Amino acid sequence: MEIEKAGSDMEMEREEENDEETQLLRDRFRLSAISIAESEAKKNGMQVSEPIAACISDLAFKYAVEHLAKDLQLFAHHAGRKMVNTEDVILAAHRNENLSLSLRTFCNGLKAKEPQSERKRKKASRKEDKATTSALETADS
Repeated sequence: MEIEKAGSDMEMEREEENDEETQLLRDRFRLSAISIAESEAKKNGMQVSEPIAACISDLAFKYAVEHLAKDLQLFAHHAGRKMVNTEDVILAAHRNENLSLSLRTFCNGLKAKEPQSERKRKKASRKEDKATTSALETADS
């Protein structure tokens, strides 16, 4: 009986931690969305009232949680992966051409800055080894 109670206490603690994390994410998302809305309004010589900015940020968070996250998870699962990658994000943005193009440009910029990983170098060297081996076999024949 005590084991069941301890298990349910641990479960309740995990749920509380998840709720706190979700609340923290929601708050950060909301602040970012409000900041973006105010910045865009300022660029266009406009103002956004607080209730409207809060409504926009809440709708954006709801969309991200209810639709975008599920789509990303499905895309990764369809590709046989457990982790979402940048291609999944770009695919999720396919309905908005400007967003899709911006994401592709951003990702290409990141890839250009990223040094070639050891894994890629090893693969390249294996291919070179195979090419060298087949060239030697051809020369020997």
